[in-house]
Amino acid sequence: MSAPPARLQNSMLGWLPSPLLEPRRFGLAIITGWACAFFPSILLSWLTAELMPQVARPEFNVSGAMALFLLVAFAPLTETLIMAGVIVLLLRFTRPPVAILISAAGWGIAHSLAAPAWGLVIWWPFLIFSTLFVVWRERGFLAGVGVAAAAHALQNLGPAILLATSN
Repeated sequence: MSAPPARLQNSMLGWLPSPLLEPRRFGLAIITGWACAFFPSILLSWLTAELMPQVARPEFNVSGAMALFLLVAFAPLTETLIMAGVIVLLLRFTRPPVAILISAAGWGIAHSLAAPAWGLVIWWPFLIFSTLFVVWRERGFLAGVGVAAAAHALQNLGPAILLATSN
């Protein structure tokens, strides 16, 4: 089982808002997780574009209902399941905060393979999603996956709507 919430609250991640660190109110955790992931990632995206305008950005060649399905349902669930498996393995060898940081860095690297700028932005949301998984895993594996995937789905909703309505 994962660490009690106090271990995250007293760690290098302890500055995160308490709804992210306590498996108490899933709705509040999802909304707080989304806000903590989305707004900083928008800032990171803007900074990356300003400081490195020549760096490749991700391209999504999908629109309509397929964009909504892929970005709001399929990708969040699939990536969260992969993330959860990796974190569960990491937790066998390291403390929860370290597992969360390794997970976020790994997702940043993985997304950088598709587009370098994307990896610079995406590590932050995955820090939040990884934290949510670790905290809510105390209530069960599916609770951890569900809360993290829901926050991830909300993160992707705005871009998915833009893609769905383009063309």
